[in-house]
Amino acid sequence: MLPRLPRPLRLPRVPVGSPLQLLLLACSFALAAYAGVRLLADDWLGVALWFVGVALLHDLVLLPLYAVADRAAVRGLGTIRRREWVPYLRVPAALSGLLLLVWFPLISGRVERRYRFGTGLSADVFLARWLLITAVLFGGAALLLVLRLRQLRRLRRAAKHRPPAVH
Repeated sequence: MLPRLPRPLRLPRVPVGSPLQLLLLACSFALAAYAGVRLLADDWLGVALWFVGVALLHDLVLLPLYAVADRAAVRGLGTIRRREWVPYLRVPAALSGLLLLVWFPLISGRVERRYRFGTGLSADVFLARWLLITAVLFGGAALLLVLRLRQLRRLRRAAKHRPPAVH
């Protein structure tokens, strides 16, 4: 019997990307560090309090609200046996909510004077634009759903008229 040769030592593979990905990752970390240093340079206590307040607001108020809204949508669509429609409601609602969150000071008009002073432009168009973008998002999702349903109907019709397979 032949003697067994030792297996070559295998190093564990590290899941890293290409050199370009590593360069982009390093640049994004450097940019985030620079932004953090600049942000915290003036009023670090105010920024820290803002982050804590936003985290508490999100976790204690917003998360339960949109979890309940999502659960209601899933149950509502589930009762009419259309649970597969949920993503067509979730995606535009999430994008619209994100836009509302980002642009809320301008949409609500709370910073109208500062915005006008800083840019020379009026901030009263943000509500109408947000509503228009929300309508386009939901309209696009509805169009995609209609196209998907037509495709499924066409596939079912083709499957019905197909001759049975011979075994």
